[in-house]
Amino acid sequence: MSSTLLFEASVPVLTRYLGQLLLMLDRAEACARARQLDDATLLRQGLTPGMFDLGQQVQIAAGFALRCVAPLIGRALPALGEGDAQDFAALRRRVAQAQALLGTLGPDDLVLGEEDPVQTQAGEAALSMPAREFVLSYAMPNFFFHLCMAYALLRAQGVPLGKPDFDGWHRYAPGFSFV
Repeated sequence: MSSTLLFEASVPVLTRYLGQLLLMLDRAEACARARQLDDATLLRQGLTPGMFDLGQQVQIAAGFALRCVAPLIGRALPALGEGDAQDFAALRRRVAQAQALLGTLGPDDLVLGEEDPVQTQAGEAALSMPAREFVLSYAMPNFFFHLCMAYALLRAQGVPLGKPDFDGWHRYAPGFSFV
């Protein structure tokens, strides 16, 4: 895989799905307003005790998008706001900021080739792997894990989302319901 393919396997995919995450957050906020709930009611929900809540899942997904490309472009990971995002507006700003940063990149911005090593942390584990493996087997799956958790938490809280909201590709006949 060339650095162009590393780029194509990461930046456009991350950019697209951050856009889908923004749409899901819009739907979640609309649902909260319709049900007269404050933001924290949805954002602080987890599926089980000890699990990151919705707000944290969204923040981690946005952060992982940048964490995926930072080593590839040889730059430090930019900060996405300060502290914990407490409302939908703050979360949308973080996601949009990550998406905008990705939008400034092109294939020529990558300084690593597919076999160049990337060092990273996975929890308390220090990892070193070729850039190709980092993107395809570590960073992208982690991004999608947190994106899927955000989607699942929204669905669990009654936000009317379906596969078309997650990926933006699927379409179903009028009247088909996911809820």
